[in-house]
Amino acid sequence: MNPLLASLICACGIAGLFYLDRDSSLRTSKALWLPVFWMWIVGSRPVSAWLGVSPTGGDVQLDGSPFDAAIFGVLLVAAIVVLIQRSSRTRALLAANWPILIYFFYCLVSVTWSYHPDVSFKRWIKAIGDPAMVLIVATEPQLRDALCRLFSRVGFLLLPTSVLLIKYYDNLGRGYAPGGEQMNTGVATNKNMLGVMLLVVSLGVAWRFVALLRDKSQPNRRRHLFAQGALLAFGMALFWMADSATSSACFVLGTTLILATQLPVFRRRPGAVHGLIGLIVFAGVFAMLVGGQDTVVHALGRQSNLSGRTDIWAAVIPAVPNRLVGAGFESFWIGPDVQKVWQSLSGWWDPKGLIEAHNGYIEVYLNLGWVGVCLISIILIGGYRRAVAAFRLNPSIGSLMLAYITVATVYNITEAGFRMLGTIWIFLLLAIVSASSIGESHFGNEGPKTVPSRGGTASTTAAVNELNTDRDIVYGAHRS
Repeated sequence: MNPLLASLICACGIAGLFYLDRDSSLRTSKALWLPVFWMWIVGSRPVSAWLGVSPTGGDVQLDGSPFDAAIFGVLLVAAIVVLIQRSSRTRALLAANWPILIYFFYCLVSVTWSYHPDVSFKRWIKAIGDPAMVLIVATEPQLRDALCRLFSRVGFLLLPTSVLLIKYYDNLGRGYAPGGEQMNTGVATNKNMLGVMLLVVSLGVAWRFVALLRDKSQPNRRRHLFAQGALLAFGMALFWMADSATSSACFVLGTTLILATQLPVFRRRPGAVHGLIGLIVFAGVFAMLVGGQDTVVHALGRQSNLSGRTDIWAAVIPAVPNRLVGAGFESFWIGPDVQKVWQSLSGWWDPKGLIEAHNGYIEVYLNLGWVGVCLISIILIGGYRRAVAAFRLNPSIGSLMLAYITVATVYNITEAGFRMLGTIWIFLLLAIVSASSIGESHFGNEGPKTVPSRGGTASTTAAVNELNTDRDIVYGAHRS
């Protein structure tokens, strides 16, 4: 088929999906387009790359693109204006998520000891756009409506376009891995970036598709099912094209959690979800990294050294300049210590093409040291507790939040996902902040009062006390 004709069909198909999925009952603001635009860029390529105005000359890794910086700056300023207008809810969610605030503050402080403070500071400014976009979604009038539209708007454009580029535009939709083998990249810059974009979007689409199957009273259910089913089919086809084993495995893990938590046993006893998540995560991590590399990794089409990742880890860990505080925010790979890594891998790897540790926890260690790793651990543990508590209050949305947090935890074992402008990082923040938003929406400004034992049954008192406990976990603070 002629590429221009294929492009026309693709454009009509995208417009058709938007039309089929229209829903006037969803309550979202126009400001939701800001995180949608942000995700369109983060989930694909810089705007300068699409327009062919990429910077030339100098050190691109250090200098970046002024054009892209201007676009991110405009989006960030617009997001801040929106959040100021929503100041009450914004302050409440920021206070509830103090571990995230502390983490970003520590990242800012670490700029002072980075090798290139000016570059590190500019990257930090860009990085705060991630939580800003997350807060826009979490402060929407109806969180569920905002999530549904976010997944659809991002997926309807990026997924069909990826198929188009892979099939009809080799120079845009395909590339070559460091080893020389061809890879399908779609709208992204490499297959792993395509895979993680598919992971976060397809997980949200699967969640909505399951919800539509369960809720037969949904208006215009058939056309919504068709639109979401088509989007899910695009995602499955692209998972196969991308051949990103980590993202594919994490999608299976996340979808399994979403489906399992719909079972009556978990809805009646939400605490049982701990056992389910613990079992799945332990079995997967143990099989991959400890007890079954030859079986599991080879089944995923990978080498027993995780496609060279273990060699990378052995090379980068000793190269950290300071084990306590690291090299500074997003600074390790632009500092002199990276020379040690290149020397260690010079025998078989193209070392100068390596710009990440392929492990999120090690990546944080390189840039922020053990302090950063501890802060990330606090964010994950606190976010998980809030997501479980949110699951008690709203099982449908809570199951999605649990899936994103669990998937992000596992994904970062073999990929560096705790990074600015990373889709898995953005959706991890979205899950944690949204869990707090569920608590605020459920309990209101004052929260339910504990029922006194006099004049009430023991079961009623225990139930309300449990709700108060959930409020304190999911919202992050007592209300006076």
